Amino acid sequence: MRGYGGEPWTPSRTCSPAPVPAGRSCCAATWTPPWALRVHDRAPLTVLAVVTGSAWVLRHGTAPQRIVSGDVAVVRGPDPYVVADDPDTPPQALIDVDQRCTTLDGVGVPLGWRGAGVWGNRDGDGGTQLLTGTYTEHGALNRRLLDALPALVVLRADAATAPVLTWLTQEVTHHAPGQEAVLDRLLDLLLVTALRAWFDTSRATAPGWYTAAADPVVGPALRLLQDHPEHPWTIGSLAAAAATSRATLARRFTALLGRPPMGYLTTWRLDLAADLLLEPGTTLTAVARRVGYGSPYALSAAFTRQFGISPTQHRDAGTRGAGHEALSGTTTHHAHVSTGRR
Repeated sequence: MRGYGGEPWTPSRTCSPAPVPAGRSCCAATWTPPWALRVHDRAPLTVLAVVTGSAWVLRHGTAPQRIVSGDVAVVRGPDPYVVADDPDTPPQALIDVDQRCTTLDGVGVPLGWRGAGVWGNRDGDGGTQLLTGTYTEHGALNRRLLDALPALVVLRADAATAPVLTWLTQEVTHHAPGQEAVLDRLLDLLLVTALRAWFDTSRATAPGWYTAAADPVVGPALRLLQDHPEHPWTIGSLAAAAATSRATLARRFTALLGRPPMGYLTTWRLDLAADLLLEPGTTLTAVARRVGYGSPYALSAAFTRQFGISPTQHRDAGTRGAGHEALSGTTTHHAHVSTGRR
């Protein structure tokens, strides 16, 4: 799927209205105690929302968190976590990297489907109903968002997320034409709304790119760079398009994002290229054109200089499922966010 301007949509773009990406799943589960699941699917991001009842989320290195009806938890991967009725309940099943549910020793499927889009250990009403949305795609771009988040974020029941959660609950349990597209967009909307609320209530820890997106000078320039990386931007043309002076733009952009606009653009282009190169059938020439490089040779040289491996090596690693792991730690953190505030 594509975002505005043809870029691939990734979770790093979830704070901006954008077409839905592939690589996510959404389901509902109904539970009656005792129950506990160990999730080790290595997904980069998971959204948990309680419709009725309550649950505990346990992740190594963080305090156990109880979530109740209306609460939303965002779990950053790829480390495993446990969802349970009580912190002391031992896990009864494991969710693995293929989203399979098995016993802890890998045998059988102990928890079955309970209807359209619903599974668990209970039929009908009562107990705990939990919605789970899993983002399974890794990318150079979405790492900016992931790196800005703690291991576990909990948003208490909120007026902004409530209607989305209600709609998502209704949609996930009823098959209808276009259901997958609707579920994807509702899941994105729930994630966007929850993260906005968390960033806005955690201003001391909000990343620079989130603050920059709402800045009246930097915000428009940031969106232009992200939405049109193929354009031959200069500091002068960017300042003119953002209706500000070059000096003001350079000063405020650097203050909020820790680098000047053209340095940010270079990193954004190369991270975008890293994601695009893993798409089947995409050529280096096509990627170069889409991210603003005049030739595949120019892109290859810049890519190798930035990441320490060539585009071909990165693509080969991607075919083995290790493409973005090969780039781990080599890129600078930024994300595509529109807060909706002006």
